[in-house]
Amino acid sequence: MALNNTYEARLVQQETAVGAGLQILLLALLGTAIGMGPAGWLTGLAFAVATWAVLSRALHRTRPRSFGPANRVTLGRATLVGGVTALVADSFQDSPPVTLFVGLTAVALILDGVDGKVARATGTSTPLGARFDMEVDAFLILVLSVYVSMSQGPWVLLIGAMRYGFVAAARVWDWLNAPLPPSMARKTVAALQGILLLVAASGYLPYPATFGVVAVALGTLVWSFGRDILWLWRTHRADQAAVGELLELEFVAVEREREREPEAVAS
Repeated sequence: MALNNTYEARLVQQETAVGAGLQILLLALLGTAIGMGPAGWLTGLAFAVATWAVLSRALHRTRPRSFGPANRVTLGRATLVGGVTALVADSFQDSPPVTLFVGLTAVALILDGVDGKVARATGTSTPLGARFDMEVDAFLILVLSVYVSMSQGPWVLLIGAMRYGFVAAARVWDWLNAPLPPSMARKTVAALQGILLLVAASGYLPYPATFGVVAVALGTLVWSFGRDILWLWRTHRADQAAVGELLELEFVAVEREREREPEAVAS
């Protein structure tokens, strides 16, 4: 049995290594196609190494029996996000070809709706897969917000930074870590971010229209996060009140027992 587990672990690690290899291959293709500079290469390679290291550590900790088809889709999407990241880093020197940039990003966004369906259809949904999917989504939004901010202003960075700010705040206030109820509105807003930022990044719209698109993205995201934070706060307060009432009842019960003790001794 131990040999079988080791073999399975090696297969899983091999798949992550293949993902890193595909990332390097994509970077090579992009470099050949557009003459990508050092900034794009270094950023893309750093993304590939970081993705491989973090994913390998998570797999070693959770020890799944196999990598799973849904995770393969997400890994493919992460490879595309790495390519988009390299293009954005390279854009500080030369603007990337719009068609290439939009194409890579659009495919990555389309695949976002595929991995979840594959996981449900194959019965391979796992907390690791959900977290992997969410992290890839969040990083793509961050990269797109960086790119759009170069034309629209630093305020666009709030879109990409909001999720990471929430995670940082949750390390300080533990009540933010409580599970949220399922919400179609939350999922819709999250999906809209990538679409609206891609429209803004494409450059197809005039500046006022692009500004409006990004403003809608930020406004809906603030609303979504604000609604969830308010729900978590109210739930936290309600839990605190319930605990307080329970402690008070226990205190009253103890006091009553103490009052009865002298009566029992006297009798």
